[in-house]
Amino acid sequence: MNFQFQNRAEAGRFLAGKLEAYAGRPDVVVLGLPRGGIPVAFEVAMRLQTPLFAFLVRKLGVPGHEELGMGAIASGGVCFLNAPLIKSLGISRRMIDEVIAREARELERREQAFCVGRMPELRDRVVILIDDGLATGASMRAAVIAVREHHPARIVVAVPVAAAEIYREFEREVDEVVCVQTPERLEGVGQWYEDFSQTTDEEVRELLDEGSQFRPVGPEQRLLQEEL
Repeated sequence: MNFQFQNRAEAGRFLAGKLEAYAGRPDVVVLGLPRGGIPVAFEVAMRLQTPLFAFLVRKLGVPGHEELGMGAIASGGVCFLNAPLIKSLGISRRMIDEVIAREARELERREQAFCVGRMPELRDRVVILIDDGLATGASMRAAVIAVREHHPARIVVAVPVAAAEIYREFEREVDEVVCVQTPERLEGVGQWYEDFSQTTDEEVRELLDEGSQFRPVGPEQRLLQEEL
């Protein structure tokens, strides 16, 4: 049965429950997509006791209908464009370039604001990419493309809610997709949250600062915690 999450934190706790197999593993890296993916990723990182990092991606919104993603850009110069959607809407190259230039400036600003230079080594690691939902999947695809260049051992896409069609597409594109809800119709991610208010830069910084302190807990420590 489909339901609304109270907020991103609650959605993160639901999602964390589906990722328990990765708890306490030193080879796991949790990457949240700012801004909305960070509160979700924080709950997952806390449950798994794995440091939290931000991985910057900017959706390229259709001019006049910005909530609809025609593509995305990510740190490292990665750009993904949804060619069929762009063609169907008749969006010109000039319009695309203008949107890319604007979002590239915002991407650079966020790189400085969130101190993403602290990115860990991803080679041969299990990378869990987290956002607050997948509607078109454009932002997550850009993130996957960018992360793949670092040669991780495994890429896991994890979100609280995703359109069923997009979920199936990602199953073919990454090693694992983890999702709490996969409705056939998903017109907007925000419809699946009671509170979908915008996450601020300050909230992102605070969660990243606290989340960076999470560390894997060894078997002996976990046993002691359970006894206590």
